[in-house]
Amino acid sequence: MIAKSVIATLFFLSVLSATGQTTPATHTTATTPSATAATPVYEVFAIRYASIPDFPVSALIAGADPQRKLSIAMTVWLIRGNGRNILVDSGFYRPQFFKQFKVDGFIKTPDAVSQPGIMPAGQPALKPEDITDVVITHMHWDHADGMDLFPRARIWLQKDEYTYYTGEAWQQPRTHGGIEPDDVLAVVKLNLAGRVSLVNGDAQEIFPGITCYTGGKHTFQSQFVGVNTKAGTVVLASDNMYHYENLEKHAPIAQTLDAASNLRAQDRMKQLAASPRLIVPGHDPAVFERFPKISERIVRIE
Repeated sequence: MIAKSVIATLFFLSVLSATGQTTPATHTTATTPSATAATPVYEVFAIRYASIPDFPVSALIAGADPQRKLSIAMTVWLIRGNGRNILVDSGFYRPQFFKQFKVDGFIKTPDAVSQPGIMPAGQPALKPEDITDVVITHMHWDHADGMDLFPRARIWLQKDEYTYYTGEAWQQPRTHGGIEPDDVLAVVKLNLAGRVSLVNGDAQEIFPGITCYTGGKHTFQSQFVGVNTKAGTVVLASDNMYHYENLEKHAPIAQTLDAASNLRAQDRMKQLAASPRLIVPGHDPAVFERFPKISERIVRIE
């Protein structure tokens, strides 16, 4: 039982360092994010689409007691405003993951974003085709597997992340831990269909008031997202910061290619966010206690 847990944890999170890249055909153009009166103000929601119980905290926080366990929140984030419905990460749904992990309270992400309370009263619930964009913070299965569930969405992914995991990562047996082949095939097909935008490095403002930043090397080139809201800049850390404890103890995430890089990313988040309170970790269930509740599964980040 212990061995199975360790293997599952390693598959879920492990990646090993590698080098090299090629040049994809398309990318965004670098811009300098700026806060002006004209910058749109967005609403941000955290949505819990499942939980994985009894997850070892030591797989989240470097140096944590290996006996500690946590029911981790499997989360996506919805950004609404300026005529767009932007999903940050897309969850998972393929059957193989339910064989590998105990999953509680699962709902598919298209159903998760259609729940009451997200749209203003009197407006219809969001449908999958209403999602205009999906920002994938990194290619791990629980963040990228559902990208093909939103038929009209444009996918935003770091250029180096795309290049590595659609190419060189598969030349070695241990450089693609946590990356699902079905998801690689899905993103390639979406790219062939003209629906992928490759984010070209750090501090790229993909829409006014929404900026992608390169993260702390959780995968080959993970990213996190800054969003202009009425409370100021919200930082959606995703797995560049698993848990509030990472930030509070200045402890790197347990699964990173470069612990020092991860800590630098956390320090940068503090500079970017309007308040440390508005830095949102990737899997901490406390997120759903710290912000105003829409329902048991949804909070508004403000």
